[in-house]
Amino acid sequence: MMPTREGESDAALARRAAAGNEPAFGMLMRRHKDSLYRTVRRLTGDPEEAYDLVQESFVSAWRNIARFDATRPFLPWLQRIALNKVRDAARRRAVRRFLLGPATDEEVLRVADAAPLPDAQAADRQSVALLDRGIADLPFALRAPLVLTAIDGLSHAEAGLRLGISAKAVETCVPLMSASPSLALSATGERPAAASGVKPRPISIAAVTATGVPK
Repeated sequence: MMPTREGESDAALARRAAAGNEPAFGMLMRRHKDSLYRTVRRLTGDPEEAYDLVQESFVSAWRNIARFDATRPFLPWLQRIALNKVRDAARRRAVRRFLLGPATDEEVLRVADAAPLPDAQAADRQSVALLDRGIADLPFALRAPLVLTAIDGLSHAEAGLRLGISAKAVETCVPLMSASPSLALSATGERPAAASGVKPRPISIAAVTATGVPK
């Protein structure tokens, strides 16, 4: 089996993963998991749910890697899988909210981090948690364009490709998001700051590939 090299391209790794090479897919996971987790966390507003959805996304990517077109970038393909997972989770969350009611701000902050923190760090964490809550309260059709453009820094065209909509449709969402009372976006148009050090727990390549072989 050919050894996996750190500098190997995503396309080369994907081709070898499609042939059943688990270390090659593991390299793709290590390369993209933090970026994918940050996006999914912003979309869900829930660190634990984001971790689960990222792992589910990698499971789907592994099982469908043979269908990936290696002439195209790998990350957008992976993000589309994750966005579909988030969309499905949003439907399940809507059912939970209907049955149990929405969480309070105190509950959101307690879940975000129960450990005691210095005042400045605690205030920053609370701001991030409330921003996550505001984003999570938006409908998915507004939430996803916001995260992909204002936070991940994608262009309208790039976000549209991942969402399966036009660049114009993404652009149209911007004034609607800015008008949302639950979302405190900067009046200067600056991106909301990402939570520092926000990373998922380690995701095991063995746990992902144990679900089956690429089809």
